[in-house]
Amino acid sequence: MRVKVLVVGSGGREHALVRALLRDPSVTEVVCAPGNAGIAAETPVHGELDVTDPTAVADLADALDSDLVVVGPEVPLVAGAADELRRRGRRCFGPSAEAARLEGSKTFAKEVMRAAGVPTAESVSTTAADTAAAALDRFGPTYVVKDDGLAAGKGVVVTDDRAEAIAHVHACLAKPHGAVVIEEFLDGPEVSLFLISDGVRVLPLQPAQDFKRARDGDAGPNTGGMGAYTPLPWAPPDLVEEVVRTVAQPTIDEMARRGTPFNGLLYAGLALTSRGLRVVEFNVRFGDPETQAVLELLETPLGAVLAAAADGDLSEFDSLQWRSGASVVVVLAAPGYPASPTTGAEIGGLDEAAGVLGAVVLHAGTADSAATGEHRVVSSGGRVLGVVGAGADLTAARDVAYDALNRIHLDGGHYRTDIAATAADLEAAGS
Repeated sequence: MRVKVLVVGSGGREHALVRALLRDPSVTEVVCAPGNAGIAAETPVHGELDVTDPTAVADLADALDSDLVVVGPEVPLVAGAADELRRRGRRCFGPSAEAARLEGSKTFAKEVMRAAGVPTAESVSTTAADTAAAALDRFGPTYVVKDDGLAAGKGVVVTDDRAEAIAHVHACLAKPHGAVVIEEFLDGPEVSLFLISDGVRVLPLQPAQDFKRARDGDAGPNTGGMGAYTPLPWAPPDLVEEVVRTVAQPTIDEMARRGTPFNGLLYAGLALTSRGLRVVEFNVRFGDPETQAVLELLETPLGAVLAAAADGDLSEFDSLQWRSGASVVVVLAAPGYPASPTTGAEIGGLDEAAGVLGAVVLHAGTADSAATGEHRVVSSGGRVLGVVGAGADLTAARDVAYDALNRIHLDGGHYRTDIAATAADLEAAGS
């Protein structure tokens, strides 16, 4: 089977997906829309696509006669892009709008988890400020306040400051149709696990851990993610099996029972608490930046797996195959990120960074800007690049990633220096 693939999206996740699909011998062509400067250097892009418009997404797939559409971001999925593609007979990897409510509404996700018996934090969902305040007092610090809807990975405030928690409550409720979820705080390390589903079966990828805070030592504001690594040397050996058994499969079964089967990527954000495994949140697409680290080690051809899932039959895949070793991605962010990033600055040293053995530079917020007849790569978003390092272990992978990153120049750009540092030390101590 030969497949022409359209990847929808413009970030580092989409760049990683494009590269993985290009490695698949069954994939004859990969097109990305709208893409970015790094993706455009590897495959054709259609930069004018409005990803929030399901009709525009489906029109482009029709124009390209795409055999498979892989939707990267959550916004087009919640808007119904997968529904429109399937209505037109286009194969799509991504859930329907109804199934995408697992990310589009945290209240809905909690309802599904309760019905499926999935372990998660106790919570209160409300549209009333006084009810939210009472829930904050009930659960006590540390306070966890979540915007019920989509917030680009930045709708969560975790704080010991009640005033800050209340302020986030009011910010969430001030939005059109605003609602907020107050949760009990979950202790313990967090894990991201991606699970591909055909609506019935579940096929797990390799777990990863990401870093949400902007600065070293998990300080600073929440971001969309400043780095990630895989594998997790400290995680229980049966973690993936437990997540499939107690979280993923029950959720997929419950969605099917409701008549809204989940076909796509279920992203389980997990906490390994003192009381056992708990779900922090569900997303309905590949996570960013964990995807950049995870796909670097994937050996199984990605296109064949996603096409099988889109066809509703993963039965030929008992498991996925992985390269040995480790992978680390470090995000280079624009000055002012996440509050008010400054864009438009030229990025230097990209060729030098890409020349580091074991390194891959994935573009996230970049664009091509012509000046005096010369093309330059400039920043166009808050998270600008994801620099991936692969190596025999986490220490080697970190060394590669930071060696490459240190060759890149972006005025005022910032990144964390401690991505995977603790895990690398644990791995080294145990070897």
